Amino acid sequence: MSWQTIVVGYERDHASNRALERAAGIARDTGATLIVTSIAPVLPSGAAAHGVGPFDPVDSPDVHRAELVHARELLEGYHAKADFDIEVGEPAHAIVALAERRGADLIVVGTHERTFLDRLLHGSVSEGVTRQAHCDVLVVH
Repeated sequence: MSWQTIVVGYERDHASNRALERAAGIARDTGATLIVTSIAPVLPSGAAAHGVGPFDPVDSPDVHRAELVHARELLEGYHAKADFDIEVGEPAHAIVALAERRGADLIVVGTHERTFLDRLLHGSVSEGVTRQAHCDVLVVH
């Protein structure tokens, strides 16, 4: 299969590094454009919790800029075309929405070995992406 546009959800950890490396290899081999995104998750502000007002990002945008700088450094040896994008929102939804806006035909995400309680409390981005995406999804272990 030949993909044209690949979105990769990235945070600076082992699972995301593996996903980024896999996506970079695919992009290099197929000539696809790689879009690397770091998602600033949100918590509802007081007003937003009642259905009114904006959501507040949990992390500073500087954290996500630093993650994307690290991702750019990791990609240097792959010679893959890449764009970098910071999104704000619930991570799985934000990744899928970005993929839809950019016409991606593949999303690549890493997965963590989480306990049942951790998945229950925080959810799983990779599971959320696979449920919501309208394109192929590669979950890298």
